[in-house]
Amino acid sequence: MHVPDGFIDAPTSAAAGLVAAGAVAVSLRGARRELDERTAPLAGLVAAFIFAVQMLNFPVAAGTSGHLLGGALAAILVGPYTGVLCVSVVLLMQGILFADGGLTALGVNITVMGGVTTVVAYAVFRALVKVLPRGRRSVTAASFVAALLSVPAAALAFTLLYWIGGTTDVAIGKVAGAMVGVHILIGIGEAAITALTVGAVIAVRPDLVYGARGLRQRLRLRVNGELVDVPDAEPEAAPAPARASRRTLWVSGLVTSLVLAGFVSFYASANPDGLEKVAADKGIDEKVEEHAAADSPLADYGVKDVENARLSGGLAGVIGVGVTVVAGTGVFWAVRRRRSAEASPSAVENV
Repeated sequence: MHVPDGFIDAPTSAAAGLVAAGAVAVSLRGARRELDERTAPLAGLVAAFIFAVQMLNFPVAAGTSGHLLGGALAAILVGPYTGVLCVSVVLLMQGILFADGGLTALGVNITVMGGVTTVVAYAVFRALVKVLPRGRRSVTAASFVAALLSVPAAALAFTLLYWIGGTTDVAIGKVAGAMVGVHILIGIGEAAITALTVGAVIAVRPDLVYGARGLRQRLRLRVNGELVDVPDAEPEAAPAPARASRRTLWVSGLVTSLVLAGFVSFYASANPDGLEKVAADKGIDEKVEEHAAADSPLADYGVKDVENARLSGGLAGVIGVGVTVVAGTGVFWAVRRRRSAEASPSAVENV
């Protein structure tokens, strides 16, 4: 659902840019509460993983494909505020380096793909885990439903922006019906990827899944005829194995992302994605503009002057994962250090 330049007029794009800037500013503050020494490295990895999986278009209907949006996955793994930042980093890298998603439409894309998907998904997720039995299966099931609903919600958000500032005269009802219809199908793929990923992380390190915090079933003992909760173990109980496990998870996630982007992406569906298909069918792409970064050495997810298509695409994917993980990790460590500085004794004394 990467909106190119020319779909939305300049005033609406500028307004969406202000909304996106506000969302990022709020998320930078909120992420300080979510990020700690465990989640800061994971957040950079989540951004890189989203970048990699977005290269894997999967067929959803005749002549149409879809790919992960990632807002639900990021929000559940590292928190809603950090999730908005993860998707924003991915969109920024894609727009600047790979000419994917217009630069004047960057605010639209961050608002729709980063803000709407994250907010809707996390709201649905939190509502479900409150009523479902406490446990890992409930977290995975809630992840599936939240991700599924977040995609048509993003489609509706785009439709609203198009209704306000679309550059072609197309009946908005036709756009809405087509967008929601195809993106419900794409949402099924989004839900499957999100649930499988969240379930895999929960299986090895449930404490690293932000959405699963506080959901662990407490052990209860009967004391003097009454059931009481057993106190949590001290966090210092086994620090060395925990650190090793986080390192193993991070390395495994990075290797997986590199393999997906560098090799598996070659076998992704070549069909247009949901937005491209609707735009072509309904005529809303009549005024699409050439991307400002069309001459980028990595435009269209290929390395310029590398003739072999498989090698070119694989190298571009590997470079994209590397750049995204470095940029994302840098952002999240900076936010983490800001939180640490604000909580330091010297900062408290200066208040």
